[in-house]
Amino acid sequence: MESQNHEDRLPDQQYFENMITSIPDYPKKGVVFKDITTLLQDPEGFARSIDEIADHFLDMGITKVVGAEARGFMTAAPVAYRLGAGFVPARKPGKLPRETYHQEYDLEYGSDSLEIHKDALNENDRVLLVDDLIATGGTAIAQLKLLQNFDCEVVGMGFLMELDFLNPRDHVRKYTDADVFSLIHVK
Repeated sequence: MESQNHEDRLPDQQYFENMITSIPDYPKKGVVFKDITTLLQDPEGFARSIDEIADHFLDMGITKVVGAEARGFMTAAPVAYRLGAGFVPARKPGKLPRETYHQEYDLEYGSDSLEIHKDALNENDRVLLVDDLIATGGTAIAQLKLLQNFDCEVVGMGFLMELDFLNPRDHVRKYTDADVFSLIHVK
């Protein structure tokens, strides 16, 4: 597949918004859940979303893409493939077989933790974090804290969707000045 410079093609907000299904009162009353599975099951929409994220970071020398379990895997792994980079999974506790770094974090509806293998990255790596969604920034911040254990350089963060009304960029800016890119902005 031929790559395009990210400046040549801007994401079409409406195109991607039309592929996301809104589920009212899920997982609890008053919340409108944004279901990305309708985007993922559409071959053109899925491919285009991966291409848009990858193209934005194409010329940044990314060597590794980190994605959080589980929905982050669906976007991070194909972005890594498109960039010719390695994929590093940030997994739930007890899922990785070798020695790991561990980070707890708060979610919108509770708390969780992630782990990364201690040998997954090194000082030569230029890292991109990719996930399906950034809401309060909790998962992204947990990954940024995990990456502080390495001498790698975090150069970007890419998301399918950003919940702007929760101001996630304000939260992640306390930990990084990396480029943040989102296809869909929910106001």
